[in-house]
Amino acid sequence: MSSKELENQTQGDDGPDTTQQSFISHLIELRTRLLRALAFVFLVLLALMPFANELYLWLAEPLLVHMPGSSSMIATEVASPFLAPFKLALFVAFFISAPFCFYQAWAFVAPGLYLKEKRLALPLLVSSTLLFYSGTAFAYYAVFPLVFKFFTAAGPEGVAIMTDINSYLSFVLALFFGFGIAFEVPVATYLVVRTGISSVESLRVKRPYIIVGSFTLGMILTPPDLISQILLALPIWILYEIALILCRYTISTDDDLQEQDKTDAGDSSDSE
Repeated sequence: MSSKELENQTQGDDGPDTTQQSFISHLIELRTRLLRALAFVFLVLLALMPFANELYLWLAEPLLVHMPGSSSMIATEVASPFLAPFKLALFVAFFISAPFCFYQAWAFVAPGLYLKEKRLALPLLVSSTLLFYSGTAFAYYAVFPLVFKFFTAAGPEGVAIMTDINSYLSFVLALFFGFGIAFEVPVATYLVVRTGISSVESLRVKRPYIIVGSFTLGMILTPPDLISQILLALPIWILYEIALILCRYTISTDDDLQEQDKTDAGDSSDSE
């Protein structure tokens, strides 16, 4: 081997690795997206901190309106009067920032998706966010009044109702997450049918198992009380039925459109 060929081989071995550069550039973009999302959450948190106590009063209103006039909420720990509103403000900051954070995730993965995948992923991302918001709104406006009215009325005679603010926050956040996740049933059902894991007809036959599963999921995702479990299981069942109806029409329509595209492509090739 000549010295020139050896030099060229050496330069080729020591040359830049495009695969490694591409991987590093993806890591840099991922870090940038994460920092943008965290910075947005932090800015929202700074804007909410002056109103943290008002936010907690708004969150506690469904319980306070049903408590006897002589009762009030209490703080059993020294730092609870600050930490409980701060935790709530942080949760609300993430809650408000969710669309922006999801957009950053979408902007990171979208360049690597096919057009068909983009058409499917973006509507699912938007609908998942809206359904999670709907679940938390349902918990606050429909479930909380019924649950707290029952709890305050069912207390034994002579027992003063004085709920700890940290315990109350943990309770309601568990309900928020439980109902938010449960309201994702239409998206999960659509993905199951869309990916071919199961069909609409098969899911209809399995309806009794879904009903039992919804009540089981209600026991897992909600605190141990019967009212919240039932109020979570019923929307899961209803949303499941709605999802089956949507899958029956939208997925068949999409398949028809795909067949039409194939037909048009075949006709154009024949004409050429």
